[in-house]
Amino acid sequence: MTRLMRSLEALRAGGDRVLICYLMGGDPTPSRAAEIVVAVAEAGADVIELGIPFSDPLADGPSIQAAGQRALNAGTTVPVCLDIVRQVRRTTDTPIVLMTYLNPILSYGLQRFAVDAAEAGADGAILVDLTPDEAQEWQDAAAAAGLGTVFLLAPTSTPERIRLVGRLCTGFVYCVARTGVTGARVDLPPDLPELLARVRSETDKPVGVGFGISTPEQVRTVAELADGVIVGSALVNVVAEAGDSPAAAAAAADLVRSLKAGTRRA
Repeated sequence: MTRLMRSLEALRAGGDRVLICYLMGGDPTPSRAAEIVVAVAEAGADVIELGIPFSDPLADGPSIQAAGQRALNAGTTVPVCLDIVRQVRRTTDTPIVLMTYLNPILSYGLQRFAVDAAEAGADGAILVDLTPDEAQEWQDAAAAAGLGTVFLLAPTSTPERIRLVGRLCTGFVYCVARTGVTGARVDLPPDLPELLARVRSETDKPVGVGFGISTPEQVRTVAELADGVIVGSALVNVVAEAGDSPAAAAAAADLVRSLKAGTRRA
């Protein structure tokens, strides 16, 4: 958690925005996934969200669902994803936030997962379907292990929910740009500035925006409004196109370099 907060605050103080890149753990294979994460970090990603695949990913669109299925087919489990983190930690100090659903973590054990994730080198976790008012047991386990917790806000979130999430998040607030599932979009929602104004009125935590951001131009636009920009499906699509080859890491790194340019202070 310290590494994550230190990185976010350093970028904030310098005026740059944070580029947060989502990749599916184990896609296309566990060994290739570790190689891709390192390449993306070296290309300029400020934070890596590493997905742990789940068989019923309700919030994910077609691209990330397909990536999760490829990872599951390759034998990816929670321990495999933690091992990917360990491999990545040999090369890079870039903060890593694990992202998944509650079910696989309950199966693994909340306290055990928090301890093992921190030991592997992860800095935080996003449990997509865990609501903040039901998260006390997880938050206690995460805090004891030194692991940050990130909750999601949506355009439909009430002022009360925004305040609660702002208070409980340790790291950044994940602001979902639109209702629905993940997936690259050709445009940004017109009410995004109003949503971010509502969130900022209730919390001074760093705010990252995701769901649907896929191009350098969109990154630049969102970076003018938020502290961080989250890109997932566009990266996952690049990996899918390259398949299990060295070209996957190179293609993902090329995209990240173009995206990162949009987050830098002019």
